[in-house]
Amino acid sequence: MLKQLYPACDVSRQLEGTYLALNLHQQAKQGEIFIYANYIVSLDGRIALFDAAMGEYAVPPSIANRRDWRLYQELAGQADVMLTSARYFRQLAEDKAQDLLPVGGGDKYADIKAWRKMQGLKSQPDVMVLSNSLDIPLAALEKVKDRQVIVLTSSQDVSKIENLENTGVVVKQTDEVTGQFVRQCLIDLTYRSAYMIAGPQVHATLIQDKAVNELFLTTHFTLLGGTKVSGLVDVDLDNAQSLKLKASYLDTQENQLFQRFSYV
Repeated sequence: MLKQLYPACDVSRQLEGTYLALNLHQQAKQGEIFIYANYIVSLDGRIALFDAAMGEYAVPPSIANRRDWRLYQELAGQADVMLTSARYFRQLAEDKAQDLLPVGGGDKYADIKAWRKMQGLKSQPDVMVLSNSLDIPLAALEKVKDRQVIVLTSSQDVSKIENLENTGVVVKQTDEVTGQFVRQCLIDLTYRSAYMIAGPQVHATLIQDKAVNELFLTTHFTLLGGTKVSGLVDVDLDNAQSLKLKASYLDTQENQLFQRFSYV
């Protein structure tokens, strides 16, 4: 059970369905897009630590948990498209990715898949990749060939672009991949809901242009420490970003807090 702390106080509810009930795929006005992000963070503000064995940053097992992952899946279940980076596909090619892009399989998430079908959504969200390098392993793209993949890039590398397009990927070029460019591409493709699961740089790209609507944040009550760490935003912002709390749930079973914010 979860204990709701805000807006209503001391109301209990089941974990399952908490986010699915939000109907995020219906939040955008006609001709608009609703973009939401999600992270799990430690009490001292780390979303990832450098893993020497992997050679890159990763979510530590000490804060990753199945209850947070359930709500991650519920957020994915409401998305027309998921926003990620080329890094994810490089991890996928090396079997280092946390999981294949949801919605997950098996009985645990069967209700989410059934919900998508009932809502008239495709069985899986499409995928939009932000990548200036176009360093995207083609073999990894094979694992998501059941959905449309779109790549946004500032690269002029004709060979890489042709290789991607030959696999069925839609490539959209621009001088700079900004938050507004991302948002407009999503609108042009008639998507209504987009779930951002990329790292802090993509997050910052969207924030700079006020292109993201909401943040779902799981705060695990654990101190991780460390010097090689990653936070929610690891680049300079032109201006501080204020957020407004919309909902808060205490999960005593896993010692964490689920919060929903809007960007203001």
